Amino acid sequence: MKTGLHRWHYVAGLSMAALVAIMALWNWNWFRPLAEREASGALGRKVTIGNLDVALSLTPMIVLDGITIGNPAGFPGDSTMATIDRLAVTIDGRAALGGTIHLPEITIDHPQGDFRANPRGNRNWMFGGTGDSGGALPRIDRLVINNGNIRFIDPALEADFRLAIHTTDSQKSGEQRIVATASGTYAAQPISAEFRGGALLSIQSRTEPYPIRLSLKNGATTLLLAGTVSDPVHFAGANLKLDLSGKDLNDLYPLIGVPLAPTPPYKLTGRLNYIRTLIRFEDFTGTVGSSDLSGTFSVNPHEERPKVFAALTSKSVDLRDLGGFIGAKPGDEKAPGAPAAKTGAKVLPATPINLPEIKVANFDVRYHADHIKGESMPLDDMTVHFIIQDGRIILTPLSFGIGKGQILANVSLDAREKEMQTRGDIDFQKLDLHRILSSTGPFEGKGTIAGKADIRTTGNSVAEMAANGDGNLKLFMEGGNLSALLVNLAGLDLGSSVLSMLGIPSRAPVRCMITDFGMTKGQVKTRLMLIDTTEANINGTGSIDLAREQIDYRITTDPKNFSIGSIQAPILIRGALGNPSIYPDPVALGARGGTAAVLGVLLTPLGALIPTIQLGLGEDTDCAKTIAEVKAGSPSSPKTEEKKN
Repeated sequence: MKTGLHRWHYVAGLSMAALVAIMALWNWNWFRPLAEREASGALGRKVTIGNLDVALSLTPMIVLDGITIGNPAGFPGDSTMATIDRLAVTIDGRAALGGTIHLPEITIDHPQGDFRANPRGNRNWMFGGTGDSGGALPRIDRLVINNGNIRFIDPALEADFRLAIHTTDSQKSGEQRIVATASGTYAAQPISAEFRGGALLSIQSRTEPYPIRLSLKNGATTLLLAGTVSDPVHFAGANLKLDLSGKDLNDLYPLIGVPLAPTPPYKLTGRLNYIRTLIRFEDFTGTVGSSDLSGTFSVNPHEERPKVFAALTSKSVDLRDLGGFIGAKPGDEKAPGAPAAKTGAKVLPATPINLPEIKVANFDVRYHADHIKGESMPLDDMTVHFIIQDGRIILTPLSFGIGKGQILANVSLDAREKEMQTRGDIDFQKLDLHRILSSTGPFEGKGTIAGKADIRTTGNSVAEMAANGDGNLKLFMEGGNLSALLVNLAGLDLGSSVLSMLGIPSRAPVRCMITDFGMTKGQVKTRLMLIDTTEANINGTGSIDLAREQIDYRITTDPKNFSIGSIQAPILIRGALGNPSIYPDPVALGARGGTAAVLGVLLTPLGALIPTIQLGLGEDTDCAKTIAEVKAGSPSSPKTEEKKN
């Protein structure tokens, strides 16, 4: 018995001595290579740990000192992506025994990062590796970050800025709220930002809304986001107010990843939300240039190309503010200080239409403007539904209200090929001629116009499209009247044209106007142009070469009343579209002393007025009679009527 007891005491003493020896010699750094291997596999790059220690208790604390995270392949081998002076993680031992990971506190001291892209565009903060990233996130009660500093460098984004991050105690709850500030450059513009968020515990809570406040200034763009999110992990239940202002909406492209049309300065306020797969800027109101704008703008960033949905309205819009949508400079009719066009200069823009950005995202946008501003603007309202899908633009429809009528267009532009393909069909319905002509100033008229146009063309600029175009234009007008000035200038009625400029007579009744033009490969030919008025019958023949921008046109007038000073000769319009020569046919005119000196003064407006004259389609019973007379070969005039009687 004594021998057995002696042996037990011997074994117990030996075990105690061994335990004391183990405790004296134990070093948690024995497990450091294993920890480094696991971390390296999870992050996809080399991770080294300077020291590993564990404080054992019911809530053990694991402490890692001198953590270094290297760069992935493609970066210098000795470079580092991040360092952490000290990482301390407290574990709930009881929860761990039950199979649940509960971390009461994580403390990160002086984390530093050098996040950058290499010359190939690979970014070192994009993680990969063999670690399993699945499973639920552990419960974390408290996150403490002290003196964090990260530098971001990405040449593709023209970005070089520093992010300072730390946590601070909330005065009310004692929670560690996150504070981050940024400064440097982004998109080649100065950037400064400040983010204040709630504690990490609030992120995982479904009962405590997570508070957010973000202020950002990037170049001329200013953003303020403030409010709460009920489920920040899934960005659900957002109650956020977003204020946006800046010099140009397209400056948001680097920030939101969606290209927008260039605009004049803007200021918008609305709500930011996330519903299913859509980030939504809801119920916003504000101004763009001198126009008001309201609606909802949504983006689905999860597709290969971001998809944009928008429903926008304006009570009053200045179309110059929308110039960026058609490639013009928004807010200006022409660039300040632009030189005057030279004689014979090209008038059709040859600058390629810049469309690469439309392939970056897809759009489905509906827009309506109740009123279009501008004293010289004949348009009353505007409605458009435009779709951009994989490089193809579809406007279906695009409509403008003019008085009681409208211009209705369906247009498609396909930019998927090297040369853009354009198709368009336009209907002119019950247009008020007075509404159109009154916008030109002293030139007035009445009547109703209607007609149809279509075009099929290819090209990457307006000049190329015009040179390659095939199509038709048919316009008619019955009843109403044109300004007598237009008729008298067309007939070189010198005495009456001066009186017409003074408003005497103010208008010339129109029996009928018929125009029919065809275009083949940029060659516009007149099938028929006839204006039958009480002052004169006007007939136009000729062609326009849009490829060379040359015009060769002949206007013949048959006055119905004698006027002193009237020159009875066809008018020829020839030369460059930018500055054509306008003169009477010398063969028909013969020698007319003193006439040449006045032609330049009186005929200069004609070139600008011809497009206005050619607007016409109206409805009146006289038009049927005129068509019959055209078929017979002699439109009637008061003189011929008297001879018949």
